[in-house]
Amino acid sequence: FHDYDRIYEIPGLYEHLFYDRYQCNSPEVVCSLLDRQLPDTDGGNSLRVLDIGAGNGMVAEQLADLGAESLVGIDIIEEAAEAAERDRPGLYDEYHVADLTRLPDSVARSLKEKKFNCLTIVAALGFDDIPPLAFAQGFNMITSPGWVAFNIKEDFVCDADTTGFCRLIDRMTQTGVIEIKARDRYRHRFCQDGMPLYYYAVVGEK
Repeated sequence: FHDYDRIYEIPGLYEHLFYDRYQCNSPEVVCSLLDRQLPDTDGGNSLRVLDIGAGNGMVAEQLADLGAESLVGIDIIEEAAEAAERDRPGLYDEYHVADLTRLPDSVARSLKEKKFNCLTIVAALGFDDIPPLAFAQGFNMITSPGWVAFNIKEDFVCDADTTGFCRLIDRMTQTGVIEIKARDRYRHRFCQDGMPLYYYAVVGEK
């Protein structure tokens, strides 16, 4: 399931595996939770979003439906960028293939110029895909005040967590760097054996 480069190479395979067969609904859940926290005056129309772990654009598609002003994606896999352009052409204003922990200067400058006020990371935290340092780097790229919307496996927000995300989020909350506005436990998808896999969807304000 984490051989994303091979999965993205085949048109429609990602959606078939995760959304048709295993009924993943995280893009809709996380973006809907974000939408409910936005001010009624302009909703998503003023969102300038940095979408980390952007994949083939399923989260950005939900954000575009909310009326996001601009969407920039970043993913470490070249095949993800190719799939996004193939499956959802023109959805992103820019799409960078880069490691957030080792950004080339040109990419770092480009991202800084965007003045993002929203960060989204869906179905990518807690594994080797996006480590805590990459999350922190993305968080530092958005303005204050700004919005953060992400999801994370429930195992990674308990005391037994070994990924570092539990400690990072607790520290950010306790120091007032982020204020959690909404947090919902939900079924992320089913596993191969039919058992449900639960995640938390979280929306916070920087």
